[in-house]
Parts: sequence; structure tokens; C-alpha cells
Amino acid sequence: MGRNTMNRWAVQRYTAAEVWLRDRMDRAAARLRSPADRGQTSFEYLGIAVVIAVIIGILATTGIGDAVQKAILDAIGRISGGKGGGGGGGGGK
Repeated sequence: MGRNTMNRWAVQRYTAAEVWLRDRMDRAAARLRSPADRGQTSFEYLGIAVVIAVIIGILATTGIGDAVQKAILDAIGRISGGKGGGGGGGGGK
């Protein structure tokens, strides 16, 4: 009977520790979901949109944009087998 009592005590202690740990984890998760962080993703997307707009603006107002456009069109021409800087599709090895 002593061994069963010891096992029961160990199971009760383990269960109490698990309940305590889960409670702590739930509290920590609730703090991480605080309302102070709401809307943060919107500002991150806005930042990405601004960076993309600046890059497009730079490409549209400088000669770099024309060079990038020519390189893209040449690459598309080579891939499709049409006109382009390197001729045909390059064939398979």
C-alpha cells in the first residue's frame, strides 16, 4: 500500500505542476497578444509599399529604368526564342 500511496502522491504533484505551468503559459501568451501591438502589421505593410514606390520612382526618373527594361526584354526574348541579345533559346545540354 505504501507504493500505491507514493505513486498517487507523485501523480498529484505532477498534475499540479502541469496545471501551474499551463496557467503561466496562458498568461504569457495573453500578454503577447496585448492590444498595444494591434495594427503593427499595417504599418509594416505601409513601410514596404513606400519602399516599393520609391524604387519605382527612381527607376522611372533615371536612366537605370531604361537599362533594366532593356535587360528584362532581352532576357524574355532569349527565353521565348525570339529576338534578343543572345539569339535563340540556348538549347538544352
